[in-house]
Amino acid sequence: MPFNNFFSNKKILITGNTGFKGSWLTAWLLKLNAEIVGISKDIPTNPSMFEELELANKIKHYQEDITNRDKIDLIIHDEKPDIVFHLAAQAIVSQSYEDPLETINTNVIGTANILDSLKNYKKDCSVVIITSDKCYDNVEWPWGYKETDRLGGKDIYSGSKGAAELIINSYVNSFFDNHKHIKIAVGRAGNVIGGGDWAKDRIIVDCVNSWSKGNPVEIRSPDATRPWQHVLEPLSGYLLLAKRTSEGVIDQGNPYNFGPKSAQNKTVLELLKDLSSFWDLKPEAAFSITDNVTFYEAGLLKLNCDKALLELKWEPTLNYKETVKMIGEWYKERMKKSNDMYTFSIQQIDTYEDFAKSRLMVWNDEQ
Repeated sequence: MPFNNFFSNKKILITGNTGFKGSWLTAWLLKLNAEIVGISKDIPTNPSMFEELELANKIKHYQEDITNRDKIDLIIHDEKPDIVFHLAAQAIVSQSYEDPLETINTNVIGTANILDSLKNYKKDCSVVIITSDKCYDNVEWPWGYKETDRLGGKDIYSGSKGAAELIINSYVNSFFDNHKHIKIAVGRAGNVIGGGDWAKDRIIVDCVNSWSKGNPVEIRSPDATRPWQHVLEPLSGYLLLAKRTSEGVIDQGNPYNFGPKSAQNKTVLELLKDLSSFWDLKPEAAFSITDNVTFYEAGLLKLNCDKALLELKWEPTLNYKETVKMIGEWYKERMKKSNDMYTFSIQQIDTYEDFAKSRLMVWNDEQ
């Protein structure tokens, strides 16, 4: 059983459970026989993976904003989770320009609310707080950012993630260093792609929306390089991090990067050309390039994941072609409309676990 059956019968609280990553994490934990409690203020997209997988019928869900400290405190102390995954965030860069205060309030104050509620928690609980690769002050150097590199950013979203990291560190040092019950770790990842993503300004979403209508997709930065990774890759890291945190083998508040191998670094144009083959499109008919760039975007950002490999024995499972194949197949399956996307998504998790087993990944304990 993956993760040595660690999550079976555990009560797990997921904030941001209706989002793209939150929905995949929920589905995987259900497969691992966990009891899930979710907190999200809304369904962030339409279509929505949360709705397509009918996850509301499979978990206990609270529609609540993490900026409401009193409500969050009440839920945590009423539900008494064994594990908390904090994913709730305003995660769209363009939206951070449109409403910077909402981004700061959600990403910084919302994270502080979770920590503030947990500081008085009297039950053993492992907490994994998810931030972003964009928490780093990106100077676009060609090597990966380490967990000890400077935090910050030129845009509001990056700044909010860097600020959240500072708040986490402050809370850990002020309240959790010698806490009897709470163990905290931080996961950082980015450029996450996969089936079921419908968020604004995401390249995969733009492609699927355009190609399903027979139109070429407009791309802003075809030469921008990203270390693309399938959504299940960082999730395997977060799950392993929760297990290791519970075991007390890592230091309180420790951050870990989760990213793909360097061979996954591809331009937007390369990704688009490879993905378009699942729609039987010739590359020249699949895209057009626009100069309508209305906000700052980094050209290069990648992570150094040596710490996760050294201390957690974690490394990515999929290669680039497998990543693209899983994404293309998910959206093509969804276009059939008659199929059960929850079952198909669980099948993709099965496939991922099989790859991990064959490649001797440490978190898959069926080796």
